[in-house]
Amino acid sequence: MAESSDGQEKTEEPTPKRLNEAREKGQVARSRELTTTIMLLSSSLGLLAFGPMIVSGLGTVMLNSFDIKRAHVFDTKYMLETFLDSVSHALVTIAPFLVLLVVAAITGSILMSGWNFSVKALAVKFSKLNPLSGIKRIFGPQGLMELGKALAKFFVISAVGIVVLYASTDPVMGLGLEPVKQAIAHSGELLFWGFAAVSLAMIVVAAADVPFQLWNHKRQLKMTKQEVKKESKDTDGSPELKGRIRRTQMEMAMRRMMEAVPEADVVITNPTHFSVAIKYDQDNMRAPIVVAKGADLVAFEIRKIAQGNDVPLMSSPALARAIFFTTEIDDEVPEGLYLAVARVLAYVFHLRQQFDGTHQAQTEMNDLPIPEDMQFDAKGKQEK
Repeated sequence: MAESSDGQEKTEEPTPKRLNEAREKGQVARSRELTTTIMLLSSSLGLLAFGPMIVSGLGTVMLNSFDIKRAHVFDTKYMLETFLDSVSHALVTIAPFLVLLVVAAITGSILMSGWNFSVKALAVKFSKLNPLSGIKRIFGPQGLMELGKALAKFFVISAVGIVVLYASTDPVMGLGLEPVKQAIAHSGELLFWGFAAVSLAMIVVAAADVPFQLWNHKRQLKMTKQEVKKESKDTDGSPELKGRIRRTQMEMAMRRMMEAVPEADVVITNPTHFSVAIKYDQDNMRAPIVVAKGADLVAFEIRKIAQGNDVPLMSSPALARAIFFTTEIDDEVPEGLYLAVARVLAYVFHLRQQFDGTHQAQTEMNDLPIPEDMQFDAKGKQEK
């Protein structure tokens, strides 16, 4: 198990912040074997696709280079012009193959961890010049894996090479009996298939290296429990501060809610456990809204404020529980409770008109229509 500098075991998976910081430093999972394999396979495909064109083009360049007329021998500028012309024709001939290799190299580099360019990775690190650190890397898991990969490549390529040579013995021996052009073409074909076989063999090494690099990258970034706690504290603040912020937010929300109680049209109560303050403005509201609600001590405080501001109190346990458990502050009353709330508001408005708003209703209404799926007990469980 990896340990930190202070001896603590790194048992925790790296956090997203840790992964992002490592990426900014250029520390991402890379597999050189994967890149090498992709380049070799791309080279094989490139030779298969562009090989005849390259051979023909380079042959033309050689013929033009060696076909010198007598008059040109005495021309001091001819050699330079011929050289530049040959180089340009050669580059044009092999350009598609070179472009394919560049694309393969870039693809192999970004295939595992995507595109990542980091200036920090270019900075000089004197720790890499430390001989002790170098010895530790050599004999560490990374060094052992590199040794294993080197041995694996040696044995795999050797085995494939032996098989290819053994299978090509007769064709190779027969090249001397073929015409020159046919022998050159045949030898090129044999070389191509031998190269392709070795390239395919590298897939075995890459298939073993890619999972190791992913595992090793994550292992190197693992964190101790203390590091995770410190990062969480630095990012989100200390638990005490977060708790203080939550308490302040709750107090502010409670204060705003209590300030809305005097503006309510009615407070529907349980009558002891729950209180729900309802407001309805038929000119500006589509449906009645809940401006305040609470249980136990909060419910008592809502009733107290309502009584101090002449807001009618209506005792209806079923309706109070239904609104309490199905709405939040500033929510509209659910459609299933429209009829029940309408009867309460109608009764309250009638009393207000009859007594010129000076009568504070404290009445019970227990026969209100409450849908079965909105009937709750005191714990919030639906009554059957």
